[in-house]
Amino acid sequence: MEKISIKNLIIGFGKAGKTLAADLAKHGEEVILVEKSSSMYGGTCINIGCIPSKKLLVEAKRKPFDANESVYFQQAMERKNTLISALRAANYKKLNDLEGVRIINATASFINKNTVLLKNADDEIEVTAQRIFINTGSTSVPLNVKGADGKYVYNSTQLLSLETLPERLVIIGGGYISLEFACMFQAFGSKVTVLEASDTFLAREDRDIADEMLHILQARGIEVILNCQTKELQENDNFTRVITSNGNFDAEAVLVAIGRKPATEELQLDKADIKTDERGYIITNDYLRARENVWAMGDVAKTPQFTYMSLDDYRIVRDQLFGNSTRNRQDRQNIATAVFTYPTLAQVGLTEQQANALQLEFEVKKIMANSIPKAKVLGETEGLLKALVDRKTNRILGVTLFCAEAHELINICKMAIDNHLTADKLKNQIFTHPTMAEALNDLFA
Repeated sequence: MEKISIKNLIIGFGKAGKTLAADLAKHGEEVILVEKSSSMYGGTCINIGCIPSKKLLVEAKRKPFDANESVYFQQAMERKNTLISALRAANYKKLNDLEGVRIINATASFINKNTVLLKNADDEIEVTAQRIFINTGSTSVPLNVKGADGKYVYNSTQLLSLETLPERLVIIGGGYISLEFACMFQAFGSKVTVLEASDTFLAREDRDIADEMLHILQARGIEVILNCQTKELQENDNFTRVITSNGNFDAEAVLVAIGRKPATEELQLDKADIKTDERGYIITNDYLRARENVWAMGDVAKTPQFTYMSLDDYRIVRDQLFGNSTRNRQDRQNIATAVFTYPTLAQVGLTEQQANALQLEFEVKKIMANSIPKAKVLGETEGLLKALVDRKTNRILGVTLFCAEAHELINICKMAIDNHLTADKLKNQIFTHPTMAEALNDLFA
């Protein structure tokens, strides 16, 4: 067995891990980056998350009206695969070309507080490191019912690699990932049914936003069934029958999207005295330290599961290594989010539900997307825009955008909230025309 002593060991080729590896190398430090699979170079986002799913959402939206749906779906998958392969190769090359970086394909498990066993089919390596950084990400939560391991049952990773467009798709779970896939496959040509166990659709959203989303999904032909408990999955020759409390649903493909869990099972964290919470997430302080010499970053540290948040975790760790050690989780109060449905749902700051719970005095401002000239130009007039403004200070408390290009617009709103701008600043801002941004003039009027 090879034994190595090194200053830095990074477990996981995700956004935080790969960015930190490059930074360490540029500072003249040696680093080992271990990744379980070469198919995951670059992390979840590039390979099985943001990029492939958004590429397919774009492809689905561009589908010609008279296209052969099955052929177009296969072509879209090929274009997605070409993009992902190029990005994966570029991520590997960027690090592999750096002096001081060694990339090893292996599983990692702790032996003690400073030593990790790296194991693959051919070899075992014992690495003792002064500093260890964990960036292993998260995986899909499996469905615990009979038949959930059937050949037509997929998680989100597997569904992104389907070779044939299913005539019918049943999605178990009514969360944000589910809705992105529902929009994607409906646009490709599948008949989509979403089964949600709760009796409330998108419970975290304000009711006017959730109701508008539901209305638009249903208008597109997507069936959403609430208060629906999945009992069993029965595999047949060419389809799966989903047995539920609300009847049976047949589909050529079933997506299970009921949540994510941290990828910590193989790490044997207890041997390093690294604590986890009841769901398996690594417990850290606000500086992402799990122990004096161990940091956790990204999904595995219970950071909000977005690539840009993993990148900010890297910034927090970098500040401890090469900065003034002041940056921490408490610095990020307003996290913008975007769900790439048709149209996009984006949010930053407080929702109306949250503002009411805090007993704040605020004004609700709202406009419909069909009043925006650019939305009419795009032919995408569905949705609404909503903002909360403090009655006393005129500062913006929160913004929810459910409209075309909301994922871009929300960043303007985040900067406004972060810098304590008043609503009047956006009401009177001079925006180019025709753009979706100029809708902020009317929203804050």
